[in-house]
Amino acid sequence: MDGGRHSGDHQTVDRCTMLGVAAQRIEQGFQSAVQFLTIIPWTGRQPFNARAALPFYPVCGLGIGVALVVIDALASMIWSRPVVAMIDVVALAVITGALHLDGLADTADGLYGRREREKILSIMKDSRVGAMGLVVVVCCLGLKWVAIANISSHYKIWLLIIPAYARASILFGTRFLPYGRSKGGTGHDQFHPPMKATEFWSLGLLVPLSLLTSIGFITVNAGFALIVMAVLWWYHRKINCITGDMLGALTEITETGLFLLAAVHWGA
Repeated sequence: MDGGRHSGDHQTVDRCTMLGVAAQRIEQGFQSAVQFLTIIPWTGRQPFNARAALPFYPVCGLGIGVALVVIDALASMIWSRPVVAMIDVVALAVITGALHLDGLADTADGLYGRREREKILSIMKDSRVGAMGLVVVVCCLGLKWVAIANISSHYKIWLLIIPAYARASILFGTRFLPYGRSKGGTGHDQFHPPMKATEFWSLGLLVPLSLLTSIGFITVNAGFALIVMAVLWWYHRKINCITGDMLGALTEITETGLFLLAAVHWGA
C-alpha cells in the first residue's frame, strides 16, 4: 500500500510539474508576442522567444482589437465617423509601432519591377524608403480609413477580429514559404523549428468569434483564405521565399483587404 501511495504522490508531482511547464510556455509565448507586435513595455518573468510567440500572434491581435474597440468608442463620443475611422487607423499604427507598415514599404520597394532575388532582398534590407514604398503605404492607409468609415453592421466585431485575422496570416507565411535570408534577419527565429499543425490552435478562437457577424462569417473566413493564398502565391512566383518585411506586408494587406470586404458586404 505504501508503494502505491508513493507512486500516486510521484504522479501528482509529475502532473504539477507538467502544468507548471505548460503555464510557463504560455506565459512566455504570449508575453513575447506582445513585446514583438506592440509597443507595450511588458517586462515579464520569461525571456523573449520569437518562436514561442508565433502561435500567440492571433491572440495578441485580439488584444489589439480590444484596444481598437475602446479607442473607437471613446473617439465616437466626440467626433463623426470619418474622423473616428482615421483615429482608428492611426491607433493601429501607433499600437504596433508601425512594424507592419515598415515591412510593407520595404516589400513594395523590393518586389516592384523585375529584379534578381538577391537584389530584391538587398533593397528590402535597406532602411531607406523609396517612392514605391511610400506610395503603397499611403494607399494602404487611405483604403483602410475609407473601409472602416463605411462599415455599418457589426462594426465593433469587425474592429475586434480583423486585427487578429491579420496577425494569423503570419502563421501561414512562416509555414508555407522558406525564410529568404541565410544570415539572420528580423523573422529568422520564427522559422525554426517549422510550425506544426497543432500550433494553429488560435484559429479556433477566431472562427467562432466571426460567427457573431452573421453571414459575415463567410466573408471574413473566405476572404482571409483567398488574400493569404494570393499573397503567398505572388511571393512564391517572385522570389520563392519570405522575410520579416514580407510577413509585415502580408499582415497589412490582409488587414486592409478584410476591412474592405467588411465595408463592401455591410456598407450602406
